[in-house]
Amino acid sequence: MSEPRKFWMRWRVRIGYPVAVLYWLLATPTRHWIAIGAAVAALGLLVRAAASGELRKNQELATSGIYSRTRNPLYLGSAILAVGFIIAGHSLWAGLLVALYFSVFYYAVMRNEEDDLRAKFGVAFQQYSSSVPLFFPKVFSTARLPSESEPKKTFSWQQFRRNREYKALIGTIGALAIVWLRMWLRERYGY
Repeated sequence: MSEPRKFWMRWRVRIGYPVAVLYWLLATPTRHWIAIGAAVAALGLLVRAAASGELRKNQELATSGIYSRTRNPLYLGSAILAVGFIIAGHSLWAGLLVALYFSVFYYAVMRNEEDDLRAKFGVAFQQYSSSVPLFFPKVFSTARLPSESEPKKTFSWQQFRRNREYKALIGTIGALAIVWLRMWLRERYGY
């Protein structure tokens, strides 16, 4: 792992904890906004699930399914999850904090991971990256890649479990419970 990637990966997590605490303190959630945020977060979980069911890490370059629309569907799903929490928190400052954190760290992480993929898969990754956008997906068309003569990989529940994507669901439920606790404390004690 390159030094810049180590830096972004290490500090992404370390800074994430104080960001989460500040978000929680700044949040002013209500039942209404938590429900809307949870619905958006569920969409993010679906995007992540679709991606993880096709991803065979360090074995092959994922280019079919959702990967034919965006090179980073897991991060796209995480961004949608973040938007869900921005909505659930119902606070401009909490939302700006989460948006800033995500945009600074995840853009750098995506770029650093691309260096690894380029080194590992060479020309195949170069062709793929020239056809498929980094983050914002192609909505109405999919990439036409030279390897389309090969059989397409499809979603696999076994692969989903192998990638341990169920942890995202558990984490989201836990985080929404903490947002709900914030709402309850504000209603009950004005805190």
